[in-house]
Amino acid sequence: MSNQAFFTTTPFQIPEQFRAFAENGVNQARDGYQKLKAAAESNNEVLEAVYASATKGASGFAAKLVEIAQANVTSSFDFAQSFVGVGSLPEAAELVSAHTRKQFEALTAQSKELAEFGQKVATETVEPLKASVTKAFQNVA
Repeated sequence: MSNQAFFTTTPFQIPEQFRAFAENGVNQARDGYQKLKAAAESNNEVLEAVYASATKGASGFAAKLVEIAQANVTSSFDFAQSFVGVGSLPEAAELVSAHTRKQFEALTAQSKELAEFGQKVATETVEPLKASVTKAFQNVA
């Protein structure tokens, strides 16, 4: 009998335990894939939320900077206009002093406002990540 005839006539049977083990492995791989897919989709949603929040925050921050710049330019023009009408050196010194004090106070307030706005944007941007991590830890526990 040739080797070819031997292999074609002898049926090969997979033991039932091995078949069950293989099916169990396939089922576990399928479950693992489904969990990985769900986690990836969830992470994509979180990243989209973070990106949207960061974009909105950056736009708001830029708008706030433009608003501050406009206020400072207006203040400078007002100062220049007032300075043109000055009649004496002491009056000019007083005007410069008052304008300097006013600008310092304005810059201090604007810096504080920008810092608070930046903190708010950072908090809002991180919030989706924080919620996602909290949810992940709750699912693990």
